Amino acid sequence: MFRRAVHGVAGRLPGRLSRGAAAVLAALACAPAFAGAYPDHPITIIIPASPGGAIDIVARLIGQKMSVSMGQSVVVTNKPGATGTIGEDYVAKAAPDGYTLVLAASSHAINPSMFKLPYDTVKSFAPVAMTHSVPLMLVVTPSLPVHDVRELIAYGKAHPHELTFASSGPGGAPHFSGELFKSMAGIDMVHVPYKGSTAAHPDLTSGRVSMMFDTLAALHAPISGHQVRPLAVTTTHRAAAYPDVPTMAEAGLPGYDTSTWGGVLAPAGTPPAVIDKLNAEINKALSAPDVKQNLAQMGIEPVTRSPQYFADFIQSEMVKWQKVAHDANIRPE
Repeated sequence: MFRRAVHGVAGRLPGRLSRGAAAVLAALACAPAFAGAYPDHPITIIIPASPGGAIDIVARLIGQKMSVSMGQSVVVTNKPGATGTIGEDYVAKAAPDGYTLVLAASSHAINPSMFKLPYDTVKSFAPVAMTHSVPLMLVVTPSLPVHDVRELIAYGKAHPHELTFASSGPGGAPHFSGELFKSMAGIDMVHVPYKGSTAAHPDLTSGRVSMMFDTLAALHAPISGHQVRPLAVTTTHRAAAYPDVPTMAEAGLPGYDTSTWGGVLAPAGTPPAVIDKLNAEINKALSAPDVKQNLAQMGIEPVTRSPQYFADFIQSEMVKWQKVAHDANIRPE
């Protein structure tokens, strides 16, 4: 229909102008749909991890809201593996049209310090929106004779090479949170990686490993059952679910601040108008009362900021974790 209209308009123009006008209008007719028409078919959000984690939960909650608000289905698809790099690589190589996105986790900023990646962490993506932050908590096995962070640091200095810390696997926020603690506290600890955080809990509760940094949601059951002893949360503010547990700074390690987080990335080259529309829709979904309530119950804090904020945040996280990796003598493999 648009092409017929172009021909009709051009045919009615004066001779000298008609050829130029027809060329311009014909070019517009052949151009891809502009951002005002976006979206005109389903959007896919890739989750570079297995179902059930924070990024998966957040994607499905916002996806439901966006489907209604934008009038197109938002399909959430899991592509786990290689600490998130398989799913991220898939999106990095997708068409930059706003229809294939990834909800990346904090490992996105850590992976460059751990692995040789098939994409550029910064140049291959366009940040859309940071979606959430999840405080971690430092817990120790009950058999360890410490009751706060100062006592833990003192114990570590008095018993070199004895402390072990579990993690959900190499390269994740729990692993690097332990490495940061080790560096800032000036103590020696041995990292014991597991295939997922819950796989580490039996060894933690039984005393086979000394301590662990893990999410509040994952630690809810062992804390409620008094199977572990909470010492501190890793963010600069206390967690609403555990108001009596101090921050790491309050507990004696000022300047310590880590979390696991998530955010939506698009392929590099995605039009700014599409990025802005997605950012507005994601922030609106995260601000919905039922979404906020669901996230709060799982210890997930929504974040509603601009694409530039998320870009700057990723850069700052990469700098922080590169220093931690350097101090821990971790080199990309």
